[in-house]
Amino acid sequence: MAFRDRGIEIKTPAQIELMRVAGRLVGETLELLRSAVRPGVTTLELDTLAETHIRDHGGIPSFKGYSQPPFPATICASVNDEVVHGIPGARVLTDGDVISIDCGAIVEGWHGDAALTVPVGEVADDVRRLLEVTEESLWRGMAAARLGGRVTDISHAIEAHVRSQGRYGILEDYTGHGIGTEMHMSPNVPNYGRRGRGPTIVEGLALAVEPMVTLGSKHTDLLEDEWTVATVDGSVAAHFEHTFTVTPQGAWVLTAIDGGAARLASLGVPFGGR
Repeated sequence: MAFRDRGIEIKTPAQIELMRVAGRLVGETLELLRSAVRPGVTTLELDTLAETHIRDHGGIPSFKGYSQPPFPATICASVNDEVVHGIPGARVLTDGDVISIDCGAIVEGWHGDAALTVPVGEVADDVRRLLEVTEESLWRGMAAARLGGRVTDISHAIEAHVRSQGRYGILEDYTGHGIGTEMHMSPNVPNYGRRGRGPTIVEGLALAVEPMVTLGSKHTDLLEDEWTVATVDGSVAAHFEHTFTVTPQGAWVLTAIDGGAARLASLGVPFGGR
C-alpha cells in the first residue's frame, strides 16, 4: 500500500482482494434488506437484520459509532425526502414510500460501502423513474473510469446522464469518496462537473461513487438529529452507491455480488475482476 496525491491511498492487488471480501458482504447485506422491504416493516427492523448478517459473516458495521455525534446504527435508512444519513428507528414503511439504505462493513481492516433505494409497494411513475435514472447514472459514472483518466470523468458521466433524462436536482454538497483502510478518504468524487479534472485514476485506487438525485431542488437541510439530510422542498430523493476500482483489465465493482460483470458488459465496459 502506498500514499500519493495529497494522501490518496493506493492498494496492492492483494489488498484490493481483501476489499472485495468486505464489498461482497455489503452487497449481500443490501440484497437481503431489499428482499425485506415491504409495507409494515420498521427501519429499525431492517437495521437489526443488517447488523446480524454482517457480524454473523465475520464483518464489523462501518457506520455504528462513526464520527460525532456517533452514528447509532448499522445502516442509514432515509425515507422519501430524506436523501442520506437517516437514522433507523420506529418509523413504519408504508405503500408508496421509497427508502435509501446505505450500508458499510469492515473485514480484516478493509471497508466496503454501498447503497440502494428501494420502492415500498407501488410507487408513483415519476418516483420509479427517478430511481432508474439515479442508478443508471451510477453505472455510467463507473463505466467512464479508465486508468490514466481523471476522477471528474466519473462526475461528468453521472451529471450528463441525469441531465439528459429530465429536470432533476443533483446534490452538490455531498459527494462520493476514496475508501480503503478508512471509510471516507481522499479524493472526493462529485456527482457533477467537467471531465478531465482531479486526481488521476491509477491501479489500486478504490472509490465509492454515490449519486444523490431529487425530483426537485438540489438544496438540502440537516435535521435536528445532526445526521439526516433532507430536501428543502420536500421532494423525493434517490441514492445509489458502489465501491469500485479499475484494474488493467477493466472495472471491478467490489460491492456488486457479480463484481459488476453483467451491468458493465451491457455498457460495453471490460470487466476487471475475478
